[in-house]
Amino acid sequence: MRSPLLDRPGAVEADGVDAGVAAHYGDPLREQRALLAGEAVVDLSHRGVVTVSGPDRLTWLHSLTTQHLTEVAAGVGTESLVLSPHGHIEHALHLVDDGATAWITVEPGTAGALTAWLDSMRFMLRVEVTDVSDQYAVLGVAAEVDADRWQLAGPTWVDPWPGPVGDTATYGPVADHPAAGRRWRELLVARANLAEVVGDQPMAGSWAAEAERIAAWRPRCGVDSDHRTIPHELDWLRTAVHLHKGCYRGQETVARVHNLGRPPRRLVFCHLDGSGHVLPEAGAELRDARRVVGRLTSVARHHEDGPVALAVVRRATDPDAVLHAGEVTVAQTTIVRP
Repeated sequence: MRSPLLDRPGAVEADGVDAGVAAHYGDPLREQRALLAGEAVVDLSHRGVVTVSGPDRLTWLHSLTTQHLTEVAAGVGTESLVLSPHGHIEHALHLVDDGATAWITVEPGTAGALTAWLDSMRFMLRVEVTDVSDQYAVLGVAAEVDADRWQLAGPTWVDPWPGPVGDTATYGPVADHPAAGRRWRELLVARANLAEVVGDQPMAGSWAAEAERIAAWRPRCGVDSDHRTIPHELDWLRTAVHLHKGCYRGQETVARVHNLGRPPRRLVFCHLDGSGHVLPEAGAELRDARRVVGRLTSVARHHEDGPVALAVVRRATDPDAVLHAGEVTVAQTTIVRP
């Protein structure tokens, strides 16, 4: 679904998973600075939007997903995961309840699959699941929300990252996490009013948003995860998994790895050698002196740190080793402890 905001001057459409919205509007580094200063908004209208209504909605979602949802207060942003029976990540839900409806945003192109699965799990409960992606769009801001400025917007999801949230565990740092104080928000707006809501506010593209996310060590479903990923590998328990709630699909794997072992892979933050003109792409293999140890999952140019990336590597990879992605030298910073 092509965003009407691509008609803004200078807009260059993104490709891959972010196709349909702008990668940038002519100056991605300036846009990132404006975004972090709270002076720009990101078009995330390619994200899927699903609503769950009915009196049983929160207890039902609680029983299906990884987070404790039965006591979620209206307006509080929550994150939960849908796992496979083997504990692999299938969906990451950005959820905010308004007191009558749970609003969920998900990665582009996945709302239909999530809706179909949720519908198959309804049984006799008083819930109604609707894919409203064609009616509602998402905007991203990295600041407190000004009620006057966003008076036409609907529910707002406040990202709980880096937490930790509730009865959970962290596989990376707590006190020194680079995302401490992060203020990321997703605003839901009627798609028909998208251009009106944005008005003449400055825009930042998906490249700016991705650079901010990578610098915050924030995993993204389907980008930093694959069909084998379990939450521990990406340090995703900290905001999305409650360790002592009732049963849900995939809970056995979550509990077993947490209690008895370590995840087989782990997320690392990377500084890339930026002396060349071309950066390696997401998916590029990472090698140490002997073998392939992992792959880059997200790559961006940060306005202060230069070329940065997230990568998933083998657990036993030496944290002090200099890695290579093709001809590019990669210095790693530990996120998930080996």
